[in-house]
Amino acid sequence: MKYKKIVTQTYNLHIVKTKKFKTVTIEVNFKNKLNKEEITYRNLLINTLCSSTKKYPNKRFMEIATEDLYELNYGATNYISGKYNVMSYDVTFLNEKYTETGMFDKSVDFLCEMLFNPNTEDTRNYTRFNTKAFSIAYEKLEDSIKSLKEDPASFSKIRMLELMCPNSAISYRPSGYIEDLQKVNAKKLYEYYKKMIKSDIIDIFVIGDVNEAHVKKIISDRFRVRTIKKHSESHFISSKRTRLLPKTIIEKQKLNQSKLVIGAKLDKTSDFEKRYVMNVYSYILGGGPDSKLFKNAREARSLCYSISSAGQPLQNLITISAGINASDFKETVSVIKKEMKNMQKGNFSDDDIIKAKVTYINSIKELEDSPQSIVSLYAGMEYLGSDDIENRIKQINKVTKKSVVKLAKKVHMDLIYLLEGVE
Repeated sequence: MKYKKIVTQTYNLHIVKTKKFKTVTIEVNFKNKLNKEEITYRNLLINTLCSSTKKYPNKRFMEIATEDLYELNYGATNYISGKYNVMSYDVTFLNEKYTETGMFDKSVDFLCEMLFNPNTEDTRNYTRFNTKAFSIAYEKLEDSIKSLKEDPASFSKIRMLELMCPNSAISYRPSGYIEDLQKVNAKKLYEYYKKMIKSDIIDIFVIGDVNEAHVKKIISDRFRVRTIKKHSESHFISSKRTRLLPKTIIEKQKLNQSKLVIGAKLDKTSDFEKRYVMNVYSYILGGGPDSKLFKNAREARSLCYSISSAGQPLQNLITISAGINASDFKETVSVIKKEMKNMQKGNFSDDDIIKAKVTYINSIKELEDSPQSIVSLYAGMEYLGSDDIENRIKQINKVTKKSVVKLAKKVHMDLIYLLEGVE
């Protein structure tokens, strides 16, 4: 792969030239400082822009257009990345070497139509999004927000973060909030869209066997945005330790299975610890079938249906999740505490570290296997200052048992949350 970054006054263009795929993927990211109310706006906006445009006034017309572009695929997501909110719009299409000349330009035109020529209507005093298109997008987001409770695993993790870090960016719900949605109308959303186009930091990623000069020219010609260039700050959030002893909160819901989620905060971790040591620690503790939690809570004592731990370096947190019977709650927590204490004492083997490193290295190498993961790789380098694949492998191999034990002593259980099933 050959990577090049081109910085302009209004956007950053990232070109990854590779012959590995027969497709070309283009992803456009709009990044802005995280604001709780705006999460809902941004989710509603991706639904609206992806449902219709001026040229394609409904979803059916958009689908017909993609068929003419050799089954071009398009989509959008809105996600939280530490202190920032990122809206991502992407298209994937066959390289014109396998179709016909000019299809690259036409595919870029489709993407730009979706981004810069939205389906709007003029009233006597103002412009707004087309009311029918807005209503469809509104109902889709409303259903998504309301359905959160139907996914106990996701809901329990979100509730744990809300209770552990109230009023913090860590606790914000990625899908948004009903109370914020009810305040939005087609006019307000269009005003927000104009603000987003003008003020968000824009990164454009192009992945495929492409001509660099042509990509640079076509993007320059089509992306005539006038954004206010901003300096990007660190995405990382510092979580402050607030409790000497963990707090326990139990909430009830109509479920057959209870969901246990534990949040642990870390004290004064270095960049190396966040990016690499945390991965090894979390894998040994609860990263797979060879982990301490899986062996001792699930296999040896049959206390849970599932159990795992995950490091969240952007938030400086580690979360432990388990599906249990409510009657096993106290014993499961006791086992988790014991295994976390064992990590502090260094009661794990060098073989555990080797397995963790091998798993990490294999997952890193897999980043080159799809255009989407390649975008994630270079977005991480751009937004988070992440290392490239070669240097990540070098860094993970520097992790020692001593460094894992040192990190383990910085991990403090803060909140124990149980979503208790009452059926």
